[in-house]
Amino acid sequence: MVAEDFLQDRQVRQWLDGVEPAWTLLTFDSLRALRREPSARQNAIRIANDLSADEIADSAFTRNTFILLRQAIERGGLPLTATGNLSRAVVAEMRGLIEWPHYDQADAFRRNKVINEPDFLPLHVVRILAQAATLVRAQRGKLVATPLGKSILSDERQGSLPAILFHLAFWHTDLGYFGRGLLGSWPQADIGIVLWSLSVSAGDWQTSEKLTRLCTIPEPATLTGTWDRSAYAMEARILRPLLWFGLLEYRSENIPDSRFAVRHYYRKSALFDRLLTFDVKMDLAQGARH
Repeated sequence: MVAEDFLQDRQVRQWLDGVEPAWTLLTFDSLRALRREPSARQNAIRIANDLSADEIADSAFTRNTFILLRQAIERGGLPLTATGNLSRAVVAEMRGLIEWPHYDQADAFRRNKVINEPDFLPLHVVRILAQAATLVRAQRGKLVATPLGKSILSDERQGSLPAILFHLAFWHTDLGYFGRGLLGSWPQADIGIVLWSLSVSAGDWQTSEKLTRLCTIPEPATLTGTWDRSAYAMEARILRPLLWFGLLEYRSENIPDSRFAVRHYYRKSALFDRLLTFDVKMDLAQGARH
């Protein structure tokens, strides 16, 4: 857990730069509860499993998982390469079907003469997550829908898919892939604390740098280095995946006197508070204690 004098450390105070983290308002028991994976017995975090069709449509992850499932069913399986990726022909067809927030295909493939599945990030992450959720599996050189994958397409079960994918993505998938392994498993290891902190901190537009300080518990590795890697890791592993799930909105602004650099802003969407609810207690009278 977090030592009592943690926030008094000189390096930590310097890194926070005057920001008081949201999680310092939690009681010790609530902070500890948020570090546990959600389950029937651990309900500090609840993930809704009854989303409507309109709410599902706001989640790129869920919407495109349905596309992948339907394609696999309608075509009797999608051809795979020897490495387990979808074939180039399938990738070419899926490029016309998949829409992804703030993803410019023309820019992404400007230098690629041949497009393999890993080159098309939206399809790659959807296929990996759908396979990890056992909605699809490799069978005789094809990606086919499993009985679970077929059943999830029914009107009665579609609303549960966002919860399945979200739980799997943040508690059972190493999102370090998106951050190129930077800073180990940070801050995903504290995803429950990060999500609750976002729920109370991201109602208005905030920069990725400020959200990092408001919502994460820094580790020694985040406080050292020639450049601040924490905001990059936070954005790559948490903020952008949440954007893909439809829980955050995004905008950017050019930084004055900088030719290429932009500042990234995020805020909660309506789906955030619909999908996630929390059962925690705050001790406002004590202030920052952890």
